[in-house]
Amino acid sequence: MTTKEAVLTKETVTAKMSRWAASLQYTQLSKDAVYQAKRLLLDSVGCALGGYQQHDVKIALSVVDEIAGRGPSTVIGAGKRIDPVSASLANALMIRCMDYNDIYWKQDPSHPSDIFPAALACGERAKSDGKELIVSLVLGHEFEMRFCEAAFPGIRERGWHHATLTAFVSPIVAGRALHLNGEQMQHAIGIAASRQCTLGAVTAGKLTMMKNTVDPMATQSGVFAALLAEKGYTGPEHVVDGKEGLTQCFGPEWKLDVLTQGLGDSWRITQCGMKFFPTEALTHAPISAVLDLVKENDLHPDQVEKIQIRSLARAADILSDPSKYDPHTKETADHSLPYVIAAALVDRQVTPAQFTLQKIMDPIIRGQLNKVEVVADPEIEKVFPGLQRVVINLMTTSGRSFTKQLDYPKGDPRNPLTDQEVEEKFSALGDGVLSKAQQEKLKDAIWNLEKLNSVNQLMALMKSDTRRDSRFRLSGRAKLA
Repeated sequence: MTTKEAVLTKETVTAKMSRWAASLQYTQLSKDAVYQAKRLLLDSVGCALGGYQQHDVKIALSVVDEIAGRGPSTVIGAGKRIDPVSASLANALMIRCMDYNDIYWKQDPSHPSDIFPAALACGERAKSDGKELIVSLVLGHEFEMRFCEAAFPGIRERGWHHATLTAFVSPIVAGRALHLNGEQMQHAIGIAASRQCTLGAVTAGKLTMMKNTVDPMATQSGVFAALLAEKGYTGPEHVVDGKEGLTQCFGPEWKLDVLTQGLGDSWRITQCGMKFFPTEALTHAPISAVLDLVKENDLHPDQVEKIQIRSLARAADILSDPSKYDPHTKETADHSLPYVIAAALVDRQVTPAQFTLQKIMDPIIRGQLNKVEVVADPEIEKVFPGLQRVVINLMTTSGRSFTKQLDYPKGDPRNPLTDQEVEEKFSALGDGVLSKAQQEKLKDAIWNLEKLNSVNQLMALMKSDTRRDSRFRLSGRAKLA
């Protein structure tokens, strides 16, 4: 073995990841990877525009108003320029808060587009162009999705939230956008990941605003870590595979070769799904199946006696515990199988409109909640995660019964949203923040992202230009240029 081979043999996992991420070029990406990056960015920006109008984002933006410093990075909607750490948090919360952005679920679930704001904020700071932004976007999905595949069982099954994994990936995205070299990026991973572990309590039982905030905080942590590493700050190189690192603390089994094997041979971003409903991922197939049965048979709530949902044990545990039969917040309702199925039965749709407090407390919808029974099916467990199978048994008051099985929901890569559906979702969420004319300019810029001269030009198109949007403006000392 040569000296060089001996050195490479001793490389930590984060060294291999960082070296590859720092050297990746736009020309190495496949056409489909570039295309999917643009689709996912359009979908995520739409989610952010919808998120900008939500109560929890208003609260967070008021805090950003108080603490943010001047900087090069743009706050979506508000259009103000602040420091990249604060901007990444604000924009990531906008993308995540409606639980409507992308979804990937293998051993662990994740929403890789939660990390997009790290690429946007740091891309503005580095004065990057559209091609470099695409590389950063692709990298986030590549490593977030690989981390989701590497643990057996997934860390969510061990009581930890997947934002824990995001803290390992966001510094890669931020570091690449800042043009860090491999060594600096490796230190950034160590800085962020060694202090950002997230308890699964945020998605257990009664849910709060933190359910949608922990991933944005992990993204924010990655940006801060990358900025520190840029200046020479160091972090543990063995944070994944060394003593008291990820694999030792979060045992028992990890397949770490998944993180680096075949990098560049194919692109994980082409295998990520999008959400057709603004709800927890495992509710999507049941919602789709129930909507099909209700519409095909013209069933009305007073005709339905019981809806049995056969699904995974984790769906029964996470989505139908006692708190999910009595939701009082949006965060609990969009993670409640009884609620989303009741809403589908009554309203024949599940959209953001079904998650206002008035709708959540609607007596007609609440009258259907106890009709929903969730059963853990070991046979369905055997085919997951390859299939997200669900079996619906619907019984009517007249004695009729209907059954429907779905193996994956709308939005899955095997049944993807069309470009038109992505644009329609974007427009529906953007109304009230951007005029139709501005929406068209922004869509055109994203579809032609590789031709864009600067990320800042893109972000400038996300500033609200409607009179209806007078709710939030950065004020006081944070009226930033």
